[in-house]
Amino acid sequence: MLDIDPLYMIYVLAAASAIMFGEGAYLLLSSATSYRKRINRRLALLSETNDRESILVQLRRERGLTSGGDLTLPILSFNRLLLQSGMSGGLTRLVIYTLVFAVLAFAVVLVLRNSMLEAVAATLAVLTLGPILALKFLRSRRQKQFGAQFANAIDIIVRSLRAGHPVPIAVTMVARELPDPVGTEFGIVADEITYGADLETAMRNLFYRVGQDDLPLFVTAVAIQGSTGGNLGEILENLSSVIRDRFKMRRKIKALASEGKMSAMLLSALPIGMFFIVQVVSPDFYGSVWKYDLTKLGLGLAAAWMVIGNLLMFRMVNFKI
Repeated sequence: MLDIDPLYMIYVLAAASAIMFGEGAYLLLSSATSYRKRINRRLALLSETNDRESILVQLRRERGLTSGGDLTLPILSFNRLLLQSGMSGGLTRLVIYTLVFAVLAFAVVLVLRNSMLEAVAATLAVLTLGPILALKFLRSRRQKQFGAQFANAIDIIVRSLRAGHPVPIAVTMVARELPDPVGTEFGIVADEITYGADLETAMRNLFYRVGQDDLPLFVTAVAIQGSTGGNLGEILENLSSVIRDRFKMRRKIKALASEGKMSAMLLSALPIGMFFIVQVVSPDFYGSVWKYDLTKLGLGLAAAWMVIGNLLMFRMVNFKI
């Protein structure tokens, strides 16, 4: 048995009680503003000012658009990629990041290889391919996040319509309840409707900003209902069910294809890993044959064959639904 002074136990329990009391008071007295700040970018801005028009302009400019919602760059495909990536700060931040990584690539290659030509080549590769690859990665990740939240957004709209609210109010409820990227995107839709855009135009702008595969079904349903009428709540409920089924099917296919992807990664990494291990254990193992052209030709053919195999495995486990 431990001999513990009861006075110390009283001190510990008193301190724990004070901490719990302070935490309870904080949770009780914290306002809804902190929640609004955490949920999405648009609500964070609304907590600082109630001028929705200025917030709409700010959100557009953060995404690389003009204050009126038009594209700013002459290269439309690149501008659309930048827009759909969701990068805040637009082109300015992208240029800064690209220059920083280009300088780092130049310095690292110059130090490791001691070759100005290779350092310049690495810098040019980062300057040309780096922004495209980074934006495509960000766009893919953002579209997956949007797709995971999209069915919940439609459910909120359906419940709001059944409660008797018009479509703009239902869209506003989505903007108030869901996190980014869905929350801010639907908030922009609500603000565009408030400041003069019709519902169909605002929805098509939403698809242009996001580019997610399920959005055309939603935009078409809203556009048809606006022109011909009909029970939009029932249409969107069925659409929500379809989107959820497609999302489940994508996850199921991803799980089934994970074995093939892991096999591809292991088979690709094994020869490269063994090459470096041999180089560390026996540095002269390849030294005696490295000078021959046949060795370089064999390694080039092996690398090309490996790339072809990876492309085939990639096509086998990656397809759209």
